[in-house]
Amino acid sequence: MDQKTTRPTDSGPINRYLHGLHKTLKDNRSGAVADYIPELAKANPDHFGIVVATVDGAVYAVGDADVPFTIQSISKAFVYGYALAEYGRDYVLTKVGVEPSGDAFNAIVFDEASNRPFNPMVNSGAIATSALIKGKTVAERIATMKRLFESFAGRQLTINDEVFRSERATGHRNRAIAWMMLNAGMMNDNPDDVLDVYFTQCALEVTCRDIGLMAATLANGGVQPVTGERVLPVTSVRDVISVMSSCGMYNYAGQWSFEVGLPAKSGVGGGIVAVAPGQLGIAVYSPPLDELGNSVRGIETFRAISQDFRLHLFGATAHGSAIIRREISGDIVRSKRQRSPEDQKILVEEGQRVRLIELQGSLYFGTTERLIRRIEALSDTTDWVILDFRRVHVLDEAAGELMLRAAEPTPDRPQLLFAGLSNHGHLADLVERLRAAREEALFPDTDQALQWCEDRLIGAAATGLATRFGLGELSIFSGLTLEERRLLERVVKALVYETGDVIVREGDEALLFYVVARGTVGVRLHRTGEAHGSGMRIATFGPGVSFGESALFDGGRRTADIVAEEHVVCYGFVVEDLREIAREHPNVLITILSNVTREMAQRLGRANEEIRSLEA
Repeated sequence: MDQKTTRPTDSGPINRYLHGLHKTLKDNRSGAVADYIPELAKANPDHFGIVVATVDGAVYAVGDADVPFTIQSISKAFVYGYALAEYGRDYVLTKVGVEPSGDAFNAIVFDEASNRPFNPMVNSGAIATSALIKGKTVAERIATMKRLFESFAGRQLTINDEVFRSERATGHRNRAIAWMMLNAGMMNDNPDDVLDVYFTQCALEVTCRDIGLMAATLANGGVQPVTGERVLPVTSVRDVISVMSSCGMYNYAGQWSFEVGLPAKSGVGGGIVAVAPGQLGIAVYSPPLDELGNSVRGIETFRAISQDFRLHLFGATAHGSAIIRREISGDIVRSKRQRSPEDQKILVEEGQRVRLIELQGSLYFGTTERLIRRIEALSDTTDWVILDFRRVHVLDEAAGELMLRAAEPTPDRPQLLFAGLSNHGHLADLVERLRAAREEALFPDTDQALQWCEDRLIGAAATGLATRFGLGELSIFSGLTLEERRLLERVVKALVYETGDVIVREGDEALLFYVVARGTVGVRLHRTGEAHGSGMRIATFGPGVSFGESALFDGGRRTADIVAEEHVVCYGFVVEDLREIAREHPNVLITILSNVTREMAQRLGRANEEIRSLEA
C-alpha cells in the first residue's frame, strides 16, 4: 500500500504561501512539549510541518512534513468513525454521547443521566469506542485498528513500541477510567485488554503528510483521495466531523469554532488535523503545546489559513465543482485577425503554446486550487494560458487571492492572461487588483488575448514577413510572372492611414480591394445610430492579408467598416484598372481570383474547425 500522491511544484502559489507562513511562525517558541508520557518529552520542539491535501489527491507540504510522530488523540476521531460504520449510530450512542464535557480531556467524569462518556473525543469516550474494535484477541483487534489507519493514510504504518510501553506504564488515570466504566456497566471487556488496544492506537506512528491525507479522506466523504478506497460511509463521516466541530479541540473548541471554523482534532503529540468538507484536509505538526494540550504553532497556522483563504464553514457558500468548461489549444482556436500564409503556418506549428481555458460556475479555494494545478501541468508545453471568465458568476476572496498569486510571472509556469472579467459584482475586486499589479494581463475578450499571444509567437519565430512587401511576396499575387507583376505596379496605390481612420465604410460602393503592407486593420459591424468605425470588432487583418475582395467579383456595397487600428500602409487596387489590364492579360485577373478563392476557403475551413471544437 505505497502512498502515491500528486505533488505540485514548489513554485505554485499555495506552496509559496505555505512556505511564507512556515517562515513567519517557525520562530514562535511558546508552549512546551508534553512530558506526562516520558517518551513524548523526547520530541524536538523545533519540528514544524504543514500539509494541505485536496480531495483529489494533491498534497502541498512544507517544513517537517515527513517527520514521524505518534498520532495520540487525533486517532479518536477515526476510531469513532469505525465504530459508527461497524455498529450504526444508534448502538454507538448507547456507549458514548456527543456533547462537549466542559472538563479536561482526561477527566474521570461521565454523563450521569445516560451513564456513558460525554463524547468520543475525551479519553473515556475514546476508550469506549476502542472497546468496539472487532477481534477475538488483543492482537486481532490491534491488527484491525492498524488496517483502519493504513486505509486512511494510504500506506503501511508502524507502531512506536517505546511510546506504547511508556503510555502503558504511566497511564494510571486511563486505567482508573476504564475500571470505573467496567464497574458502572459501560464496558464488558477486560479493561487491561481494551487499554492495550487504546494505548497502541495512540502510539501509531504517522507523519504530517499522513494525517493530512487522513483529514482529506474525511473531506472527500470517506474515500481516500489517492487510493480511491472507501474507508467510511458518508453518513459516518458526517457524524465524525460534526463531533469534531464541537468537541475536537477540548476546552478550546468554542474559541476554535469562532476563529477557525473547521472541524478539527488535536493530539498531545503535536499534531492537529482539520477538515474543509468537499475541499481539503489540513494538518500541522509542531510538538510544543499550550496549557490546553493543543499545538501552539498549529493553532496559529490554522488561524492564518482559515482567514487568508476564507475556509470558515459559516462563511462558505455551496458551489459546483466543474470549473473548467472547455480547454482549447491555440492551433485550433484563433483570433479574428487574418494572417498571411507564412504567419498561418507559424500558428499551426506553434499554436499549442497558447491554451484557452473557459471557466464556468463558482471560483472558491477548492475549485481555484484545482484550476491552478491544471495550469501548472501545462508548463512543459504552454507559454500562455488565457482564462475566459465570461461564465463565472461567483469568485470569493480566497479564489481572488489565489488568482493574484498565480498571476505573478514565474519562469516555470505559463503566463496567465485574464479575459472577460466584469467590472461589476463578484469579479470587480479582482479586476482592480489585477489592474494595479499586472494590467498588461487584462483583456476585454478572448479575441484580443489570442491576438496578443499570436503576435508574440509570430515575432519570436523570426520568420514572418517584413512590415512592407514587394508584390512578389504577397500570396494573392502568387503565380504571376514578373511581367504581369510589373503591370500591377503601374496601377497600385500606396495608401496611408492613422489610428482610427475608417478605410472602408459599410454601404459604400466597392471600387477597390486592398492588401495590408504595414500595421493592423479591424473589421467592425456598423450599428444604426453609431458613428462609423465604432461598432463591434469581428476580425483583424495584419500584414500580407487582403480585404475588400468582393469588389473583384460583383462590386456592390461594402458590408462592414474597416478601421485602422494603428499606423497602416495598404496597397490599393482600383478594380476597373485590373479589369483593363485583364483585357490583354487575362491570366492576371484569373490568378488573383484563384488566390482569393483559395484564401477564403482556408478561412472558412479554420472557422469550421473552431466551430467543431466549440461543439465538442
